Amino acid sequence: MGRAFQNRKESMAKTADAKTKVYSKYGREIYVCAKSGGTDPSGNLTLRGLIDKAKKDQVPSHVIDKAIDKAKGSGGEDFSPARYEGFGPGNCMVIVECLTDNPNRTFGDVRGCFTKTKSKIGTQGTVSHMFDHCAIFAFAGDDEEAVLEALMEADVDVTDIESEEGRITVFAPHTDYAKAKQALLDAFGELEFEADEIQFLPQTHTPVEGDDVAMFEKFIDMLNDLDDVQNVYHNAELPESA
Repeated sequence: MGRAFQNRKESMAKTADAKTKVYSKYGREIYVCAKSGGTDPSGNLTLRGLIDKAKKDQVPSHVIDKAIDKAKGSGGEDFSPARYEGFGPGNCMVIVECLTDNPNRTFGDVRGCFTKTKSKIGTQGTVSHMFDHCAIFAFAGDDEEAVLEALMEADVDVTDIESEEGRITVFAPHTDYAKAKQALLDAFGELEFEADEIQFLPQTHTPVEGDDVAMFEKFIDMLNDLDDVQNVYHNAELPESA
C-alpha cells in the first residue's frame, strides 16, 4: 500500500500563474478547515498539518495568515466540499475532491473535463468503494514496534505500518487522523512529517496505455486547472516513460 500513496500526480508550480493556483487552493482549504475546526493550529491538528504542508510547498506566510484571519471573521464565503467520481481515460477510476461556493458551476466544470476526454462521470459511490480513505503519516525512523505500540495505546485503528530505508509510514482510517497524529506527537515529540494528510488510496491499479496516456494527462491537467478542484485521486498505472 505504501508505494501507492504517492501515485497522485502533483502539478509542479513552474509559472507565476501555476503558483497563484496553488496558493489559492491552499488558501481556500485553510479557510474552510479553520472555519470549521477552529483557527488555533495547536487545537486544530488538521489545520496544523495543512499549514505545515503549505509551507513545504512554499506558500507565503501572508497567504496562510490571510486565510486564517478571514476564518476568524463572521460571514465570509460559504465553501462546501463536493466529491465527484467516475472513469477516466483507459477506464481508470477517478475521485475528484472540490471546495465550492457554487455546486452547480463546479459540477458542470468537472463534468466538462470528463466529457471532453471521453471519460464517464458517475454518481457518488461509483468508484470510491474501490479506494481506502486513509490518514497517512510518514517520518524518519526505524522503530516500527515503538510506533505501533504508541498508536495502539491511543486506541488508533492502525490499518498498516511500514518501515523502509529509515522512514516509517503509518496508515489509519481517515476518521482517526487527529487521534493518530496526537498519539505520534505525544510519544515522539515534534516530528518532521514527510507525509501528513488524508488520501484515497486505490485497492487495485488499472494500466493506462497507448493513446489513452496522452488523454489521461490532458484529463488530469484540465481538472487541476479548475479553481474549485482541490485533489484528484486515481488508480491509473502509467508506462515508465509517461
